[in-house]
Amino acid sequence: MISSRLARRMEKPLLPAMKRIKASPNALTLAGFLITTAGAYVLAHDLRAGGLIILLGSLFDSFDGMVARANGKESAFGAYLDSVLDRYSDAFIFLGLAYNLRTEPVAAALCLGTLAGAFLVSYTRARAEGLGAECKVGIMERPERIMLVTAGSIFGFIVPALWALFVLTHFTALQRMAHARKALAGEKGKEKMKAVRPSIITVKKKNLSRQMEGKGKAGRYGESEKKT
Repeated sequence: MISSRLARRMEKPLLPAMKRIKASPNALTLAGFLITTAGAYVLAHDLRAGGLIILLGSLFDSFDGMVARANGKESAFGAYLDSVLDRYSDAFIFLGLAYNLRTEPVAAALCLGTLAGAFLVSYTRARAEGLGAECKVGIMERPERIMLVTAGSIFGFIVPALWALFVLTHFTALQRMAHARKALAGEKGKEKMKAVRPSIITVKKKNLSRQMEGKGKAGRYGESEKKT
């Protein structure tokens, strides 16, 4: 939430610079993911160096959306790719941290608990929006998690940072659950479900027709093979 407001304020002054970047937004997303993955590997052995590399990767992850909007290159697949790679990045970062802290059982457990919380933060929003309710509330979104992880790694307070991450990620998931419950309750919730159901049925019908076409083709091929 805090990071989203900050990004909106920064985007306008950075707009001319973003327009000069010719790389595709998806290329920036992929570059950020590869740098973050490398940082997670380093993080497993050296907290400070790993934190710095992850911080660099997060810059690419911040700029891909700005570049897309500045150059009119926004796409549904770009948003999907960014979301999927973010989940992989989260997994690599917290698994790398857990390996680094493997001699401290509590800290390693916090890494895994925070990873579960991070996935729940993402899932609670995706599920709510899949049912027709906007769900962008919460104090510990991904940019805040990255800032806290990198700060804790670089400046030497990773265990307190993990405690904060563990508590706040699960608190954010609960915030989103409460928000979704309110948004989907009563008549408004029923109206949203009615709006969502036709699209779900359409997708199911399309999938079924494709399966039937596939079976039909397989049957035709089988018959032709028998004839020959």
